[in-house]
Amino acid sequence: MFWEKKLENWVNDIRKTSPLPLRLELWTGQKYDLNPDEDPKVVIRIPELASLSYLLKPTLDNLGTAYVEGKIEVQGTLNDMITMGNSLADMFDTPASTTAAKFRHYFGGRHNRKIDAESIGYHYDVSNEFYQQWLDPNMVYSCGYFENGDEDLATAQIKKIDHILTKIRVRPGDRLLDIGCGWGALAIRAAEKFGASVVGITLSKNQYELARQRVREKGLEDKIDIRIQDYRDVTGQFDRITSVGMFEHVGLRYLVDYFKIINRLLKDDGIAMNHGITSCDPDSGETPFGGGEFIEKYVFPNGELPHIGLVLKNMQEAGLEALDIENLRHHYAKTCGIWAENFEKATTAIKQLTDEKRYRIWRVYLAGCSYAFALDRVAIFQVVCIKSGRTSPLLPMSRNYIYEKKD
Repeated sequence: MFWEKKLENWVNDIRKTSPLPLRLELWTGQKYDLNPDEDPKVVIRIPELASLSYLLKPTLDNLGTAYVEGKIEVQGTLNDMITMGNSLADMFDTPASTTAAKFRHYFGGRHNRKIDAESIGYHYDVSNEFYQQWLDPNMVYSCGYFENGDEDLATAQIKKIDHILTKIRVRPGDRLLDIGCGWGALAIRAAEKFGASVVGITLSKNQYELARQRVREKGLEDKIDIRIQDYRDVTGQFDRITSVGMFEHVGLRYLVDYFKIINRLLKDDGIAMNHGITSCDPDSGETPFGGGEFIEKYVFPNGELPHIGLVLKNMQEAGLEALDIENLRHHYAKTCGIWAENFEKATTAIKQLTDEKRYRIWRVYLAGCSYAFALDRVAIFQVVCIKSGRTSPLLPMSRNYIYEKKD
């Protein structure tokens, strides 16, 4: 049969070029070991002929889709599954598919208030209980800061927030805007420890309700104002602005406008920080091998990642000067790895909170992100900025102030 010949050629090509400890089990009972000299670490079961097409063109999008939609079943540890999937996708990647992905990424994004609110709702409004299964107790959904490398997740997340607020020198009485405030962890820390008055904005109803509840429980209603509000609709002036894990939703074509809004909201002597995931492609393309397509389809609709070069260019065009730039991708690789471990441990509880499809989406997404950050396929940068053209410095002449220990 035609498909048998095609599959045999596919298997033989892998065995010759880069054997993998991977076994295929077909609906017919046939088995193929992609490395006959090594016991398989991963077994892919293909229940019907129609499922074979996903495997013969093994982009991360095709493999991820097949797994999520139940077109294939996979047996093995999560790390081995992700490694095998990436190895297959790498082997069969083509320049044409990479070029098409770049075109889609740059020209395909649509962003307005309605679309962005729907995209945020899709990702964040699964349920608060869902996120509580695998995030830290403060529910910080961005990379931790592992100062010494051995911190637990909760400690690393507090250290990340303190790292941000220390970098931008938040002072008692400062008015701080937190764009994309999540469940309120940074806002609460800024008010409690640093004495700031905070406006936190989100488009997620679930985040809004829980963040407001946490503010009430802390007795901080006079210090923190949590709002459902689009960043484009904020008015007023702020001493400090933070945006943590939010600008990935802005869109490449709208970054200059986004930074112009930050400029407009920032006082003349104000300091802002943008903390966000970036592409490692100099042309701001999608993550390779179809990973970006999978994320767009199942995880972050309308999400777009700029290269750090584009971020800095757009900041400058918007009248902002970058003063401090730090790459935290190894911190995010570790964070996502811990999230993936927590997710695995909470499998029973998570399956009671959501359906099998969403469970599979998040399972491979979290582990895949850890893999991608570790291999420099995506990065994350903290960029501290001020209004351009100041003659006197707003920050100390060295970075020592960031690391000075305070009681």
